Amino acid sequence: MVEESGECFVRLRPRRPEDGLAVPLQLQVLAPEFVPLDKTEITRTGNRIKAGIEFDRLGRRVAYWMHRQHPGDAFEAGQYHQLVRVPASEILHIFEPTEAGQLRGVPRLAPILLRLKSLDNYDDAVLFRQEVANLFAGFIRKPAADSTFQQVDPITGAAPQLDSDGFTPMVGLEPGSMQELLPGEEVEFSDPPDAGNTYVDFMRQQLQAAAAGVGLPYELLTGDMREVNDRVMRVILNEFRRRIEQLQFGLYVHQLCRPVRAAWLDMAYLSGALYLPDYGKRRREYLRTRWVPQGWAYIHPVQDVQSRQMEVAAGFTSRSEVVLRSGYDAEQIDQENAEDNARAEQLGLHYGSTATVAPDDREESTP
Repeated sequence: MVEESGECFVRLRPRRPEDGLAVPLQLQVLAPEFVPLDKTEITRTGNRIKAGIEFDRLGRRVAYWMHRQHPGDAFEAGQYHQLVRVPASEILHIFEPTEAGQLRGVPRLAPILLRLKSLDNYDDAVLFRQEVANLFAGFIRKPAADSTFQQVDPITGAAPQLDSDGFTPMVGLEPGSMQELLPGEEVEFSDPPDAGNTYVDFMRQQLQAAAAGVGLPYELLTGDMREVNDRVMRVILNEFRRRIEQLQFGLYVHQLCRPVRAAWLDMAYLSGALYLPDYGKRRREYLRTRWVPQGWAYIHPVQDVQSRQMEVAAGFTSRSEVVLRSGYDAEQIDQENAEDNARAEQLGLHYGSTATVAPDDREESTP
């Protein structure tokens, strides 16, 4: 929703213990339309409301004014205009600020919407031109009409059907038909024009400009992999991944993940779902989290694994860091390797993996 609309709102909804939830907390995702952009005024307390967001005299967000129902809900058409004041402590506003003082998010496609609309119209015009040109299979050339010449349909022999102008005869064709023409008539088959020699290059250039406008690689936006080798693709994907990681750690972790984690841990402690000694004094310690997103797939598996092995061997990074890049926990992998080795030893299995310890090595290392 953030990428499509530029922003979204997430409301923290505490629940009662009898609701049957393991932790009495739910998240309600709300579309941007719930907070009206035209809500701008000064409250009785002197707070200012801008774009549906209420600020105190120090410029802090204190509340959001939200519709009770979605404005586009047809079943609530008579109530959608009702606004309620929701404290800012219950709302997470997820958006990417691009300039100082920005209050609301901007859709990702906003800079290129006009270009995409014009490009779509151009593509439709080319397609329609091809459809119209292909409607005419051929043309019949007749000699100059005289007083003795009578127009007839060469297919049926009857009076011809006329075009919308009321003068031009039209002839319908059927598959596999062969018709003998009248004396002096000739057939010239239609040769409709193609889309043009510049159509492909023009569309490619426009899509490249659109990709640059939204910060996406052209190849990923369109799926066009022509003249792209694995080295070029590696450069493209590395730049794209840096952009995604900026959004992950600079936007979603701070605006969504951390507040949700704090609210969830508070409700888990208050409801008794978790026993956390001295939670009030050690809350900051309990909230320490290392955020690990899902790892990226290998571009070239052999080269990527070898490069990571060389990094660890040279001391440029740690094995735990390499595992975290893949989106996994090094301690969990170590535990799984130990369990696999123990099971393989018990079953008398020997694999070529370096993770499996040879029997002789185990005997020598045993005190």
